[in-house]
Amino acid sequence: MSSHDIFIGETIGTAVLTLLGGGVCAAVTLKRSKAMNAGWLAITFGWGFAVLTGAYISAPLSGAHLNPAVTLGLAIEGGTKWSDVPVYLGGQILGAMLGAVLVWLAYYGQFHAHLTDPEIVGDGVGDGKSVEARESAAGPVLGVFSTGPEIRNVVQNVVTEVIATVVLVLAILTQGLNGDGKGLGVIGVLITALVVVGIGLSLGGPTGYAINPARDLGPRIVHSLIPLPNKGGSDWSYAWIPVVGPLIGGAIAGGIYNIAFA
Repeated sequence: MSSHDIFIGETIGTAVLTLLGGGVCAAVTLKRSKAMNAGWLAITFGWGFAVLTGAYISAPLSGAHLNPAVTLGLAIEGGTKWSDVPVYLGGQILGAMLGAVLVWLAYYGQFHAHLTDPEIVGDGVGDGKSVEARESAAGPVLGVFSTGPEIRNVVQNVVTEVIATVVLVLAILTQGLNGDGKGLGVIGVLITALVVVGIGLSLGGPTGYAINPARDLGPRIVHSLIPLPNKGGSDWSYAWIPVVGPLIGGAIAGGIYNIAFA
């Protein structure tokens, strides 16, 4: 695989993953959406199908990593060259940002209906918090773009992301489909999508299971930039956790593989 193929494949695949994953969050969250309040099952299966679709599309070009934690785990395992890691990461971040922009465009009217509804944003005066507090806290639609904890505890939040990502990356590495460095095979894509659904159902409750630094950071950047009324803050004080936690988890999974399975 050339650097060009890797970058293009990861950009397209991660864009599709983020479009469909963020799309299901928008569908469940936003006013005037036909799927509003569809619930956690819809979100977990939607993200699983998002992984499935993005991976099938990108696999012929890049091997369908679509996740810096997966790329790091594969590099430690030996299936991916370290020189290719920056190319993978660049495509993943760009793709996640593009996917988030597409979610915004697809649900443009719903975002505005949601963010101008007095039940959501109040009377426009605010909720008694300072301007600085409102701008730093998570806004009412940030969950469409990025993850956030139900209980804000740094240690628990990081540990949750580490554990969930170890499960994901170890499941990918132990499929026996990555020894030639070409990423997931056809069956592996389906298995990985089902693993993502399982992680969401079992481990997604505390933090929203980012398990992918690009999928969280790229859309968070987009949220901070797009012009939406009353969108609130992007919660940058939390933003490092869904980046660092999954990277630690990916590294641990690569180490476990080398010790136990290689």
